[in-house]
Amino acid sequence: MNRFATLLAALPLAGCLSIADAGALVDISVVDRQTGERLEVHRHHGRLYVAGTPGSRYAVQLHNRSAGRLLTVLSVDGVNAISGETAATSQSGYVLSAGQATEVSGWRKSMDEVAAFYFTSVADSYAGRTDRPRNVGVIAVAVFRENVAPAPAVARQSHDAEAGAAGERAPAGTAAKAASPAEPQADAAARASQQPANRLGTGHGERLSAPTQYTEFRRASDHPAEIVSIHYDSRARLLAQGIIPRPRQSSQPNPFPAGFTPDPCS
Repeated sequence: MNRFATLLAALPLAGCLSIADAGALVDISVVDRQTGERLEVHRHHGRLYVAGTPGSRYAVQLHNRSAGRLLTVLSVDGVNAISGETAATSQSGYVLSAGQATEVSGWRKSMDEVAAFYFTSVADSYAGRTDRPRNVGVIAVAVFRENVAPAPAVARQSHDAEAGAAGERAPAGTAAKAASPAEPQADAAARASQQPANRLGTGHGERLSAPTQYTEFRRASDHPAEIVSIHYDSRARLLAQGIIPRPRQSSQPNPFPAGFTPDPCS
């Protein structure tokens, strides 16, 4: 079992949480970083979908609903959001304390920064630019419970504290592999907006401050306790596929559509 994971060093989010995609252990939502609003979730044939806008920056919000610490291995387009590797549930992830909610805003680049998530074409997506476009269009988290051992003896506590400190002093480069260079936000948005209306993916944007640190976490099992997924695409494509219902329009003219008689246009 993996012993060391990455802890997201962020305070719990303030305010009331709206449950968008609730697992038994973790809720996952997609948040528009410009407006701060959670994207509306549409349910279709047992799957959950959100509509993204090309060029828009987003974050993945995670909320630990349980009474214990959890390891959340985040996959975006089939790519691990921390290491940049093709995602597998055995890889590193973010540890959330009991009741903690936090946002992951990008691909981890170091212990201090991430490269912003933004909606874009498959060709411009990080997965597409690293020749892994097959799983573009889905965000998921594999959730692991913690194996909590009995309290050790005093001498053992001292030894474990030293080992944990050594883990926290590990070089920042061990947290993430090198990825493609970040690009200015304006250039990324312009390139995304010029793409045809096809499938959406997640781009590798500008650097954002996101400090983190290492922590020790022993999984209770090699298999996830649950996997929670959100699929995404453009609104136009979701409408075309019937995932977002089209607004109803009256087929018959209304003989009394308004009140008083307006002046005619000149």
